[in-house]
Amino acid sequence: MDVIPLGPGFVAELRAVTLADVASDDAAYAAARAAFEEHSVLVLRDQEVTDEIQLAFSLRFGPPEVTKVGSQGTGSHFVILSTIGPDGKVVPADHRMAMRAKANQLWHTDSSFKRVPALTSILSARVIPAQGGETEFASTRLAFERLDAGTRRQLQNSFAWHDYAHSRGQIVPGLASPEERTALPPQCWRMVWTNPVNGRGALYIASHAYAVEGMDAAAGKKLIDELTTAATAPGTTYLHGWRKGDVVLWDNRATMHRGRPWPAHEARLMIRTTISATGVDGVGDMRPPFWQAAE
Repeated sequence: MDVIPLGPGFVAELRAVTLADVASDDAAYAAARAAFEEHSVLVLRDQEVTDEIQLAFSLRFGPPEVTKVGSQGTGSHFVILSTIGPDGKVVPADHRMAMRAKANQLWHTDSSFKRVPALTSILSARVIPAQGGETEFASTRLAFERLDAGTRRQLQNSFAWHDYAHSRGQIVPGLASPEERTALPPQCWRMVWTNPVNGRGALYIASHAYAVEGMDAAAGKKLIDELTTAATAPGTTYLHGWRKGDVVLWDNRATMHRGRPWPAHEARLMIRTTISATGVDGVGDMRPPFWQAAE
């Protein structure tokens, strides 16, 4: 396996390895896991991807989430990110499926709104538009390290509230359904997570975060927005242009990401598996106080 750095201080491509290799070979998994902890975002090109192979690869990293209510793929281990309707045609721009795709164009961290947050997400490209539709990544680990020492100390003792309905409401009021609101109540997490393998801290923020514990609502939102803007400044992000057969996995503890727009008439189908942060092999103790909610 070759590990080729791609991005501005994070992101690497894994070459001479397949999803099946990592799924079946302990040495391949150990090398991939070490690269994941170091680089936060890994790219594998030209993969022969099926649901079965993607799930087997994903299981190496830990227990997969069950897809939440209200999503395509509900009740399975797959999140179906698609703008293709039941009739095989691309849905119109005002369709709920298209609106949900637009919401994913906000900077976010997967599953920060859940009772158990996510370790990693694995996304495969099945149908891609001729242009656009890239995914952009930012390192919240490098963003944290760029802050001054006083701010880092302050944030290490701070907690932020995350809510799925908040981020969806930035696109269209009520985009999160009543069932989703009931199933996904707000969660409160530390604003800095420390990687148990290498000891490096990272901000845990983005568009699901809406308030800071103990701060005035406006001041807390302003702090979150300022940190997000700083973390995604020009020159600090990696933009992945998708090809069919690409698979990208990222560390939700140490990155933010967002989708980029594509022509509304062009189809896009991506399949995501998401691994829970539950103290699995190589992750370390992810239980409190590592991602403990405020008392």
